[in-house]
Amino acid sequence: MVAVALTGFSSGCGHGSRSDDSGGPHGSSSGGLSSGAAYDSGVSTGGSGGDAPTDRSTLTASPSSQTAPPLKDGTAVLVSCASPDDPYATVEVRNPNGRDAVFTVKISFKDKQGFTMIDTGDQVSVPAKDTTTYRRAMASAGRLDEIARCEVNPRATADR
Repeated sequence: MVAVALTGFSSGCGHGSRSDDSGGPHGSSSGGLSSGAAYDSGVSTGGSGGDAPTDRSTLTASPSSQTAPPLKDGTAVLVSCASPDDPYATVEVRNPNGRDAVFTVKISFKDKQGFTMIDTGDQVSVPAKDTTTYRRAMASAGRLDEIARCEVNPRATADR
């Protein structure tokens, strides 16, 4: 279809310039309409016509990328919270997809009163149909004794 539009654009421009060259009231009148129509059509086609090689490659690339299903979100499960003995929160992230994916995992470190000390949102790469163990360090080692619990969002959001 792009080739037809480009061919139409070329002949439309050719007719428009011939009509303008022919002159005369009848030639100008019908030439103006046909030239105007070709020009309007040429503007919309011409804009993409100038980028035709890019458009063709984009059109060619699009169907292959559209055939892949969108990524599903994964799951995240807290294995252990950070403590003075082990300053890492450990989370298992599961990828339900048939291809490798990157997920955002959200972990909150809470104190004894339930206030959030630190909120994190880390990206974790997980192979297709697999589970990865991710360890997140507590930012301030001096505050480890203040952590009462960790909370993990059970939904690991698929990024790419």
